[in-house]
Amino acid sequence: MLGFTEEARAFTHWLRRLSYANGEDLQIMYGIRGERDLSERELFHLSGYQDSRPVRVGNGAAEQKQMDVFGEVLDCIHIYRREGCFERYGETLEGPLWAMMSTLVEHVCAHWQDADSGIWEVRGGLHHFVYSKVMCWVALDRGIRAAEQLYLEADLPRWRLMRDQIRTDILAHGYNTSLGAFTQSYGSDALDASNLVLPLVGFISPNDPRMRSTVDRTIELLTDENGFVFRYLSEDGLNGSEGTFSICTFWLIDNLAMQGRLDEARSLFERLLSYAGRLGLFSEEIDSHNNSALGNYPQAFTHIALINSAVNLQRAQMRLAEHRTDPVMAAIKLQDRHNRHGK
Repeated sequence: MLGFTEEARAFTHWLRRLSYANGEDLQIMYGIRGERDLSERELFHLSGYQDSRPVRVGNGAAEQKQMDVFGEVLDCIHIYRREGCFERYGETLEGPLWAMMSTLVEHVCAHWQDADSGIWEVRGGLHHFVYSKVMCWVALDRGIRAAEQLYLEADLPRWRLMRDQIRTDILAHGYNTSLGAFTQSYGSDALDASNLVLPLVGFISPNDPRMRSTVDRTIELLTDENGFVFRYLSEDGLNGSEGTFSICTFWLIDNLAMQGRLDEARSLFERLLSYAGRLGLFSEEIDSHNNSALGNYPQAFTHIALINSAVNLQRAQMRLAEHRTDPVMAAIKLQDRHNRHGK
């Protein structure tokens, strides 16, 4: 999106080189050279930062079922294609990459109803996480769009039917009418900040009453005194407590901007920017008690979210300026945009 297309191209080539026999053989995580063995072990002779034991290498989450990953990968390829990167490099989506995309879509078709460990890699058992289901919808949606627009071989009638079934299932079981919010998992009354991503991936309009109420409940029940967002407050099978997750606060900023609540969005954005370290870098979390940095540092996800929020704020500001300049034309353009996206 920012023009770093060589990096994006390198990632699509990395995807092509992954070794797997079929969809069932796919892992949710690999080493940077495509390594499949990421066995986790503790290093007992190390105390960690400020005695933050245990120190681990590897990642036991590599053995988990995380259904959201497939939507993440397909959405990444979708954005790469949308930005015209294939044409720029004289490449096509056909061949190994489309074969992999089709395999991912078919894997989701077969397993979207499975419980999983979710985006946060919880170790407290498998659940039907709303975010995981939404990203399964994303996987189908992005595969369908590619096949439709590029006339690629696919079982489109079945894929479309499956996409509709997933959406219906999420709206029926993932929104708690008593709470007035999308919840962490089916049948739960716990909030989860990952649901702030729903309008960002096009699953639901940011102005849908269900999404507006989810944002309001998140602000009310899942933030600290600074307005920074915890990813969740429910039991996850891990010891200890944690701070607010900066990526989640940026997701809240995105939602506020998309809902036209620009003053709130910009105020929260600037407040969070003030918590960068001396080098302008961000950690994974912020300790809500003493405002210190916690977790991975620097955290790539946090910086990606920062960039996205800056772009979303700019776009929201431009929409507001356009509306103020010519409200009639702005309304016509907005309606045209909705029509083209089938909303």
